[in-house]
Formats: sequence, structure tokens, C-alpha cells
Amino acid sequence: MNHRQSSSPPIFLFQRSDAAELLDLPTHDPAELAANLCDIRIVNRLAGGSAVVLKHLPRLVAQLPRDRPIEILDLATGSGDIPREVAAWAAREGRPLRLTVTDLSPQILDVASGVLANVPDTMFAVCDARATPFPGRAFDVVLCSLTLHHFAPEDAGRVLREMDRLSRAGFILNDIRRGAAGFAAAWAASRLATRNRLTRHDMPLSVRRAYTPGELRALLHRAGVAEATVSRHPLFRMAAVQRKGSG
Repeated sequence: MNHRQSSSPPIFLFQRSDAAELLDLPTHDPAELAANLCDIRIVNRLAGGSAVVLKHLPRLVAQLPRDRPIEILDLATGSGDIPREVAAWAAREGRPLRLTVTDLSPQILDVASGVLANVPDTMFAVCDARATPFPGRAFDVVLCSLTLHHFAPEDAGRVLREMDRLSRAGFILNDIRRGAAGFAAAWAASRLATRNRLTRHDMPLSVRRAYTPGELRALLHRAGVAEATVSRHPLFRMAAVQRKGSG
């Protein structure tokens, strides 16, 4: 008889979950939603959500002309805090910037518009990241942060193809990666740092819904997206960055 006790993570962390997150419901109590999005902004600030984008963005736009605005599309923006950090970076670098910020939820986009109220040359649009109304190659760079795990594989592929279609220089896909340590950290943080119902439900579930770096590479391959590389980042993050040769 084998008396050894397994120290492996529970099986549900090996298999991606498709259980629904509360944030994906069509409507929310405004105060509860605002508190949840505030929690997400804190997590992004402390756990590297903005840092992942800002690590890759300078190289992606380095060859773009400095005498015209960098045109950036942020898909499924959520709180709008990451494009706000991108705008602050552009101001420090003396690079003019034109932002288009989207989300499927009008309620969420309304919150983002408040966060970005002082960022000039910013346009907002309600649209689906899987099928936007914008023409091909309409933007220099397309961003999508902490969103891919909300989509099952087929729809995740549609998001990646849309990012490829819309961008001239390339894109940055920034998300969490599934794993036991990340799940434990998310569960503990959601219990210790907030009383918000949405955050407590969604934060650990987001890790269970997330893809692994290997799964993200497979999604890119199946979507037919070329010139993209996947990298790991601290605090359970990962990125898929496409840098198009033509710029």
C-alpha cells in the first residue's frame, strides 16, 4: 500500500474553469461595481498589471514617428487605470498620445471615463473585444489587460485575431496565469483585503479561469497570430507581445 500523501495542487488548478464571474453580469449595483473596480485598480498597482504593459510598450513604439501621436486602443479597459498609466508614461517621454478606450459594459466604461477624465485626446466606445467596429490597422498598438481569462478558448482566439487585425505595430496582451500559488494568493487577498462581494467571488475564480503560458501559445497558434511571443512576469502575470516587422 502506498502511504505517501500527494503534495500536488488540487486537480481543479490543472483544468481551466469556465464558471462565470460576477463582473460579467450585464448590470450591477453602481456602488458595489465601483468598489470592485477600485479593488482591481489596487491589485494592478501592487501586483504589476500596469508594469507588464509599460515593460513592453517602449520597444513596441520605438520606431514610430515622434512628430505624431501614438494611436493606442485599449480593449475591455475595465477601470481605465492601465491606459491612465500609459498616458502618464507618454507624458514623461514627451510622446503625444491618442487613446481609444473600450468596454462591452456601459456601466464599466462610465467608471473608466471618470478615471480618465483628465487624460486629453481620449475617446470612449462601447464594443465587444471579439468583434470591434474599427477598420483594420486603425491603431499603432492594441492593449488588452486582465481580460482574456474571461473568454473560453474559441472566443479568446477571436480576441487575439482582433488585436492582430487592428494593430499596425503590434499588441500587448497582459493577463494572469493559472497556478496553485497564484490561486492561494488571490484567495487570501480576496478574504483579507476586501469585503466586496464581487471581488471575493471573482478574484480566486479569475485564476482558475486563466490560461497557462503554454495554453496562451496554443491559442495564438490556433488563431493564426504570427510574430507574437509569450513571457512570464512576476506575481503570476504573463504577456503575449506581437511586434510586427513593418511597424
